[in-house]
Amino acid sequence: MVIKDVKLVKVAKTPGDYPPPLKGEIAFVGRSNVGKSSLLNALFNKKIAYVSKTPGKTRSINFYLVNSRYYFVDLPGYGYAKVSKKERMQWKKLVEDYFANRWSLQMVFLLVDGRIPPQETDLMMVEWLKSLNVPFTIVLTKMDKVKMSERKKKLDEHKKAFSKYGEYTIIPTSSVTGEGIDDLLNLISTLLKEN
Repeated sequence: MVIKDVKLVKVAKTPGDYPPPLKGEIAFVGRSNVGKSSLLNALFNKKIAYVSKTPGKTRSINFYLVNSRYYFVDLPGYGYAKVSKKERMQWKKLVEDYFANRWSLQMVFLLVDGRIPPQETDLMMVEWLKSLNVPFTIVLTKMDKVKMSERKKKLDEHKKAFSKYGEYTIIPTSSVTGEGIDDLLNLISTLLKEN
């Protein structure tokens, strides 16, 4: 998939406040500070997603219109300890509504920090996505920070942790080196049936 143009067209802060569905839609979700905005910027090949120094800043669902045909959807990060219980409930309500009511959603890319074992919140997200019958692919971020000698061990660690939920594609990526970006774009292209 070649991304020719991209623009932020909608910032949804309340359930149901979404743009009308287009030909296809994919979403990105992960723990706060997992590098979601950086990965989106690497996919877009331009700095459009806001990269915050403070984890847990995204409190909205951001819809990016890609090639005037598809939405790439940036979901708010989860698992940040300094967020109040009320904010966590608002997050859950907003994201659950999105998952339940977006028939045009083809895939969720679940971003997990490749440097550390999957966190409890990551595994809870897997269970949640499975319970909602939402298809997902696991994307390991920040792989440029993993030593070459450690890579196999880290990949095996993630495969083992997620294997109890079934067989899932795991794509190692780095928004710094560009590793895995083409793999992601190729998979997205297949999902969206790009010609």
